[in-house]
Amino acid sequence: MRLERAVLFDLDGTLVDTERENVESVVLAARRWHVELDDDLRHFIVGHSWNEIHARMRRECGLEVEMDALIAAAVEEKRALFASKGYEALPGAVALVRRLHGRAGLAVVSGSSCVEVRETIAGIGLADCFAHLLGAEAYSRGKPHPEPYLTAMRLLGVEPRRSVIIEDSEPGIRAGRATGAKVIAVRRANFMGYDQSAADVVVDTLEQVSDELLDRLWQR
Repeated sequence: MRLERAVLFDLDGTLVDTERENVESVVLAARRWHVELDDDLRHFIVGHSWNEIHARMRRECGLEVEMDALIAAAVEEKRALFASKGYEALPGAVALVRRLHGRAGLAVVSGSSCVEVRETIAGIGLADCFAHLLGAEAYSRGKPHPEPYLTAMRLLGVEPRRSVIIEDSEPGIRAGRATGAKVIAVRRANFMGYDQSAADVVVDTLEQVSDELLDRLWQR
């Protein structure tokens, strides 16, 4: 059954508290090739996809390794970081996704790799809820370009006006707004202090994303 409305979720910092570990895993992976990331590049990792991260590291750091190899190294580092503590869903994430399952088309739209997306969603017990789990390999241009979210809408068969996007980072919010969809920003894990003012609605946690709010944002 094709659903006529959708909610598209960013992953890191929106559904799960993983932004710090994401940055650390890339830093540790880069060190395998004797590349040290400065504060600006570390900040850039949050909210951008592997396509943009890899391109910038090659350009600015002289990293001479293919993106697949860099991703594989970062995935190993990330697995080690989460081996003991596991993945932590952000407040309200599991309840919201399970409440919407079957009532709206659901997709994860992330700049992390497809492997990272699958492992993280499985780690918080939501693998059965999403029609699509999209990572950096699914699109040629990452956020803030609208391609990632437009790809998910196309796969779900849903128009932007009938889609709500939930994000935490400024690049993600810009990507969502560029599609014509409504965007909800979540403050809870925005540890980089990204400007979220371009979102249509800003909430403290996903616990505040009510059915009434979504009904208001889904455009008729």
